[in-house]
Amino acid sequence: MGQFVTFEGIEGCGKTTQIKRAGEYLKQRGINCIITEEPGGTPIGRKIREILLNKSSLGEISSETELLLFSAARSQHVRDVIIPALKECTLVLCDRFYDATLAYQGYGRGLDIDFIQTMNVFSSA
Repeated sequence: MGQFVTFEGIEGCGKTTQIKRAGEYLKQRGINCIITEEPGGTPIGRKIREILLNKSSLGEISSETELLLFSAARSQHVRDVIIPALKECTLVLCDRFYDATLAYQGYGRGLDIDFIQTMNVFSSA
């Protein structure tokens, strides 16, 4: 079984730069790894990412809808990318995951933390 590492942090803090550097470093040393992102690591995730990044053209997206969109992207991402890679003993480097949802939708948007945790268990199964 492979390993799963997330890179978390606020916008512009260098997550993407560091994850790319880590991936290059590991690949140069012969370590099988992939770099993925959330949302956006699957075709469905990319569409959800477009919706979330273009909120202004769609009108107000409620906190609950935002959480459900992130959870939908995560579910597909886990099923289609993360689990298959881990089963192949691949190291998965992920640009954001559950911690970002907890921070932004829970502490930032005021949604119930227990509910977010339940959604994460459901979408990551």
